[in-house]
Amino acid sequence: MDKILVVIFDDENKAYEGSRTLQDLHNEGSITLYGKAVIAKDASGQMSVKQTDDEGPVGTAVGLLTGSLIGLLGGPVGVALGAYAGMFGGMIYDLANLGVGEDFLYEVGQYLEPGKAAVVAEVYETWVLPVDNRMQAVGGVVFRRTRGEIVDAQIERDVVALNAEIAELEAELNQATGEAKAKLQAKIEAAKARLQAMRESIQAKIETSQQETEAKVKALQEQAAKAEGERKAKIEARIAELKADQKRRSELLHQAWELTKEAMKV
Repeated sequence: MDKILVVIFDDENKAYEGSRTLQDLHNEGSITLYGKAVIAKDASGQMSVKQTDDEGPVGTAVGLLTGSLIGLLGGPVGVALGAYAGMFGGMIYDLANLGVGEDFLYEVGQYLEPGKAAVVAEVYETWVLPVDNRMQAVGGVVFRRTRGEIVDAQIERDVVALNAEIAELEAELNQATGEAKAKLQAKIEAAKARLQAMRESIQAKIETSQQETEAKVKALQEQAAKAEGERKAKIEARIAELKADQKRRSELLHQAWELTKEAMKV
């Protein structure tokens, strides 16, 4: 399954060693490494990117998570996730689209103290022990979350809820007069504007999801070309699973997009 990993080390040098170890695991065929970055937190609590892969669409999740960790955890955890929740609301929403919630950020933030560093990565792994054992051997503590379909299903539910809200407002509008009618009309227009924004977001997600999947399939095919026997078969199975997952995700997103299309006709 596709996983988001944050592996925390006591210092930057150890993090680089951890990054190389993840690459070794990829080369061995134990995992598929889609992208990785090294970040560090200095003595004053400021965070920065020390190393990153330029992987295009395949590194989208790592880039988003890396930027979000720096933005959200660059100061005290309680401040970043509490008082500044409004300021970083969009960032938290984007992370939720990856399957990363505030609980995960809090766990990472509690452990990522000043002076420590971390490797941020997206991988495909069948078993957790290969990564856990090798990271532990070089002094790393692993935090992981699974990227799943739940967010895409939630998008469809959000569209259905917004459509229902618009329908209720329009039903009320038919019975209203004067100033009340004008206020309801304004609410309907605002709701439809949100629906249009949601529609555009879904379309963008469909496109980026397809690009990301194509890039991941290419990375897996390159890995399979260097493998033999059982490892090659496992990688080929990953490719089939990835394509099936993308098909399911695409269907969910297209269903949500069609719902917005129908609502915009009203």
